[in-house]
Amino acid sequence: MNDFLEAMMLICFGLSWPISLIKNIKSHSAKNMSFRFTVLIILGYFAGITSKILSGTINYVLMIYIFNVIVVCMNLVVYFVNKKYDKKLKLV
Repeated sequence: MNDFLEAMMLICFGLSWPISLIKNIKSHSAKNMSFRFTVLIILGYFAGITSKILSGTINYVLMIYIFNVIVVCMNLVVYFVNKKYDKKLKLV
């Protein structure tokens, strides 16, 4: 039951990341993105992944952690791309 509840929490949080990614790609601006917040989320997911590995509870929940951290890392990549867009706009 614990794994199921943890998976539900991760799915609920995880649903927001693809939505955020699409919004950030379309915006072409990093103004509404927070680098620090994104890095903290990534660190939190890595802590969860490490916890699963160290406790030996490698199951479907670990896959949800991995999916979420990949999508959040994609948001981080988009952050840097959008920062470049922002710099170009300031030069024009």
